[in-house]
Amino acid sequence: MRRDGPDAAPSSMASEVGGCLLRQFEIAWQLTSFHLDGLSTEECLWRPADQGLHVRQTPDGQWRADWPEHEGYDLGPPSIAWLTWHLGFWWSMVLDHAFGDGALARENVTWPGNADDVRAWLGRLQGQWRAALEQATDDDLRSTRRTRWPFQDRPFGDVVAWANVELTKNAAEIGYARFLYARRPRS
Repeated sequence: MRRDGPDAAPSSMASEVGGCLLRQFEIAWQLTSFHLDGLSTEECLWRPADQGLHVRQTPDGQWRADWPEHEGYDLGPPSIAWLTWHLGFWWSMVLDHAFGDGALARENVTWPGNADDVRAWLGRLQGQWRAALEQATDDDLRSTRRTRWPFQDRPFGDVVAWANVELTKNAAEIGYARFLYARRPRS
């Protein structure tokens, strides 16, 4: 998070918080990158159970994600494809609603269709988000001006903290699913 000069010491708690949020994001992205490295399309499309959130290719070639009506355990575990879609979905939404026109909707976010394109997509989102965080000022973190999704009327710093937690959670879920895939029964 930007401070008032290139070598200026933090002038307020927000500066310290901004730096902490950026470092936390970097750690979360390292974990995410670890689980995305070497990820195959086969792993993405593997279903860990007979039911669970997944992506489906439509006749026009796009990949659409399931959307749950609830978050109960009886849904079953999601596929890695769905998890990577979900990560790209919320990241696209928060970027569009905080820094764009706020018109992006869930239905407009599709899964890229293969692991290489997933890595490229998420890498672009990471770069955009990091650039935005590096430009954020103390006033930006305290202001509600950019807070339009996933909630409103809270400081933008809350959105940054939420995104860090969400990224960490998605990384952990992808990693766990990769462990299950690696140890799946083979027929």
